[in-house]
Amino acid sequence: MYAVELDRSKRLLVISAVGHVMAREVKGVAQSVRELLQQTASGFHVLADFRWLESMDSTATPDLAEIMDQLTKKGVGSVTRVFSDPRKDIGLNILSQFHYGPDVTIATFETLADAVQNIAVRVDSPSA
Repeated sequence: MYAVELDRSKRLLVISAVGHVMAREVKGVAQSVRELLQQTASGFHVLADFRWLESMDSTATPDLAEIMDQLTKKGVGSVTRVFSDPRKDIGLNILSQFHYGPDVTIATFETLADAVQNIAVRVDSPSA
């Protein structure tokens, strides 16, 4: 499962992945992100929760890149990722180098608590 939701009051886009994610699911999330971003101002934050991700189809890479490009184009302020097992990164660190600009802060954590704390600081202090 791959899902996305937007908390407008916190300016937080949450992307979650669980189990084995198929390429068609990533394509669907890319479409959902596109729609949600139409109603979002720049400077928003992203929480990508991959704690329960087992694997992702390698053919999903173009859609992952498209999601990153959409976020960059809309002016994402920060991306916070959660991987309980850093070996399950699925290539996001490499993709990030090509699809996020130098102004996008990217942080990766092993626990959701640490990730949420990082985001809370950014949400409470927009200049962070």
